[in-house]
Amino acid sequence: MNEDAPFWDKIAAKYAKDAIRDEAAYRQALSRTASYLKPEDRVLELGCGTGSTAIELAPQVAEITASDLSQEMLGIGRERAKAAAVDNIRFHHGSVAQAPEGAFDVVLAHNLLHLLPDLNAALAVVASRLPKGGLFISKTPCLGEARGSAKYYLFKTMIPVMRFFGKAPGSAVHFFDISSLDDAVEAAGFAVVETGSYPVSTPGRYIVARRL
Repeated sequence: MNEDAPFWDKIAAKYAKDAIRDEAAYRQALSRTASYLKPEDRVLELGCGTGSTAIELAPQVAEITASDLSQEMLGIGRERAKAAAVDNIRFHHGSVAQAPEGAFDVVLAHNLLHLLPDLNAALAVVASRLPKGGLFISKTPCLGEARGSAKYYLFKTMIPVMRFFGKAPGSAVHFFDISSLDDAVEAAGFAVVETGSYPVSTPGRYIVARRL
């Protein structure tokens, strides 16, 4: 199992209580995602955390498989889904490489790709779970867009310190820029059909891509 699982297990309860950092950006990305979903869709969400996004989107699709490597996060997600009377979410424990087999109609990965050890391997997994024409929808912080600024160097300095004190996951946090992320998605066999930045300041690169 991924080495970061203990970190996410440890912070799950606090993570569940924390307010969304940028509610407007979250809602904007959620709205765009919802616009692509159909009632008959089978959806896979990678890195579902405590299930908030899956619960929001579940009424619009046939089924969501919400996958995460943290058992504690999934436990909270199950409780939340039950409290919300949402019964079409199937929670799955595992890393991205251990994601359930497809084919799914849509794969989601929000605020996940920059935390994975191998972006190209992860995108290959996504492609393998989708048929031709299936959609991949993601949102990824692109910290590399701040390169050269004080904010960039602050991130670069603080993340290793936070990791040392157990305040950040053990694996590397990637500083993607927008063009390299877009290029990686296309190289994995997708055609990008929509992009956006939510929020704009430190871009949360939103991508909708169709499997070729």
